[in-house]
Amino acid sequence: MENKDISLKRQYDMDWIRVLATIAVFLYHCSMFFNPFPWHVKNNELDSSSILVFSLFIGAWIMPIFFAISGISVSYALKRRSIKIYLKERILRLGVPLAFGVFVLTPPQVYMERLANNQFKGSFFEFFPHYFDGVYLDFGGTGNFAFFGLHLWYLLVLLVFSFLTVPLFKKIPSIRKFGMIHLYILPTLLFISGKIETQGLGGWDIVFYLIIFIYGYYFFSSQSFKPALKSTIGVHIFLALITSVTYIVWFMNAYPQPGSFQEIIFFAVRTINCWSLLLCIFYLADKYLISSNHILEYGSEASMSFYVLHQPVILLLGFIIRDLSWPVPLKLIFLISVSFLLIMLCFHFIIRRVPVLRFLFGMKGQKLYEKEVFADRPTA
Repeated sequence: MENKDISLKRQYDMDWIRVLATIAVFLYHCSMFFNPFPWHVKNNELDSSSILVFSLFIGAWIMPIFFAISGISVSYALKRRSIKIYLKERILRLGVPLAFGVFVLTPPQVYMERLANNQFKGSFFEFFPHYFDGVYLDFGGTGNFAFFGLHLWYLLVLLVFSFLTVPLFKKIPSIRKFGMIHLYILPTLLFISGKIETQGLGGWDIVFYLIIFIYGYYFFSSQSFKPALKSTIGVHIFLALITSVTYIVWFMNAYPQPGSFQEIIFFAVRTINCWSLLLCIFYLADKYLISSNHILEYGSEASMSFYVLHQPVILLLGFIIRDLSWPVPLKLIFLISVSFLLIMLCFHFIIRRVPVLRFLFGMKGQKLYEKEVFADRPTA
């Protein structure tokens, strides 16, 4: 059997987290159609109970886990590739689907938002020239050009992080030892980042995401991380449970006034909640999701296309059913099931079979992907 460096072996638990997180963000965006938060298109009846609880719970950790996984992936990528090849891959895997999303998938979404908010009347073809009028900054605004691709802001921020952190990663490629103290340093840094207001996206500031991304590169990918996590998991599970309940109940009953002392404590609870949930997810994945199968292989191949395509499909169906008199549970079941089916049909029968679409959706060529899949499978 080939003797591979253990640090370069494929981490199937991380692949599982990425696939399952992609499904979670899909469900989260389905819930945005019904909850009270501002969004592009809203249902005619909103839910401030169970769906809101789900949105708050998923929103606490969903985007941070993507940046943590991305940092881990970069640590492995730079062990196998030169910086030049790494940056080229970042442009192809992130920049191309981002550009495709900005100019092809985003205009219909902005158009539906304008129609739903009575900000435009006319056909999509009449609207499209106005897509470049002003910069889209937030829901219900007046600018139309969403240079970040709406839900694809993650790709833009990750692309910027990839270039921004290369000098650091090149100068300090790895740190040999991490003590358990690092399990507690990060939430402190994340809390401090709450005082740095740059740009909020997905519920957190981009500095918050940058810290998690860098920590993912150095700490989550370290061989000392999992043993340290295993020995302290009881504390993290306890904190996750307590802070989840506290955060959700506090938010739904008495959201603190901006700038108040209560808001500072509230943000501390949110930060600990996010951090402890991330650690619980990593622990559970390492314990129960350590092997590959055909579901993981297929899901890994589909995850980027699914992420890029999911919101436009959800918005289209939501726009169609928003004023129907169906009860909320029926609309929710319809939106989740039909959206998922349409996305997977598009991926399975069209995107993965057409080379130019594989390229536009950030996928590797079919032969290269199959070669990597077989190379990563354990040998007898």
